Amino acid sequence: MQILVLNSGSTSIKFSFFDAEEGSTPVSVFEGEVSGIGGSEAKFSFRDADGHDLAPPGAKARIGSLEEAVEFVGRAVMGPEVPKIEAIGYRVVHPGARLKGHQRITDEVLKELRAAAEFAPLHDPAVVKLIETMQAKFPAIAHYACFDTVFHETMPAEASTYPLPAEYAGKGVRRYGFHGLSCESIVVQLREAGGDFPKRLVIAHLGGGCSVTAVLEGKSIDTSMGLTPTGGIVMATRPGDLDPGLMMYLLRHHDGDVDAVEKMLNHSSGLAAFTPAGSGDMRALRAAADRGAERAGLAVKVFTRSVTKAIGSYLALMGGLDAVVFAGGIGEHDAASRQEILDGLQTLGIQLDTSRNQEKKSGLRSISAEGSPVAISVVPAEEDRMIATHVAAMSRV
Repeated sequence: MQILVLNSGSTSIKFSFFDAEEGSTPVSVFEGEVSGIGGSEAKFSFRDADGHDLAPPGAKARIGSLEEAVEFVGRAVMGPEVPKIEAIGYRVVHPGARLKGHQRITDEVLKELRAAAEFAPLHDPAVVKLIETMQAKFPAIAHYACFDTVFHETMPAEASTYPLPAEYAGKGVRRYGFHGLSCESIVVQLREAGGDFPKRLVIAHLGGGCSVTAVLEGKSIDTSMGLTPTGGIVMATRPGDLDPGLMMYLLRHHDGDVDAVEKMLNHSSGLAAFTPAGSGDMRALRAAADRGAERAGLAVKVFTRSVTKAIGSYLALMGGLDAVVFAGGIGEHDAASRQEILDGLQTLGIQLDTSRNQEKKSGLRSISAEGSPVAISVVPAEEDRMIATHVAAMSRV
């Protein structure tokens, strides 16, 4: 079965083409991206599984809208070298209050996704627009939504329930958790690697968005993000958890302008709040800290401390810890952040191998010291492969 997977952001669309034969793991055969949508110069990339560049020479253009970006993707995936699409899967951040599990997209599902925009205004409206555009372009193909929340549906009620009046729970106000497709892909990869699967596992997905998840016997029992992807630990441009009284303060100082506060919390908070340019890029912050910029150094400490606290809390929650996994852009590539996050946990039996941690490698790899009672690994997230896996399973029902 030939499956197209679309993973969209506010200014980009990543796409992958998978061959998913029954009884086997989906294999990526093509992948690409349109980035810089709406900017002065967008970029388009398209490669096969061997890394051969299939994009036409000078594949750059001003792509002012999602529809124009979809045209680029459509031409690529309908090219003569690409097999015929049999199903399309989308990464969708928030399912809203009523949808459970991954779904084939119907008119009713789209209605629920539009309603979910109040929970994920940065994410769901864009993907709904992408789905509608692709449905118009490929009307005869089945379309599927794979949610970032499904992996966390195993959380117990005491983890997912907010201490608010019951009427709000009836409106879908609860802790959903996100980065679920990433977490699920890590669980799958650890099992594929063989050996004893860790009973008590913490996954730190650290990138532009960041979350820490407690996994007990392969199932999520708690995670740092809640109703929306804005909460939890500190992120690139999002603050993580805040005092509810602080939210009232911010609203009062913005004359009750919810949109202005929401924009600040999503675009200029977190690590970005510590730099005049508003950059939440960890590499830039570390470089500035090395030059003596005190606010940049403070930003790094605030970030790593928040992750350390989350990991430590889950160690207490699970009665111990067997493994820690780092994923995401920072988690995979920033050795210093991994070191600093774990420094405060050494007395609890978490021992990092400094030389392994510094190695520039790709793929699943161990970075724990010999004899460490807690295994420490770096595992790349494979969200698109998980989407292809779920789409293939739903297509065969």
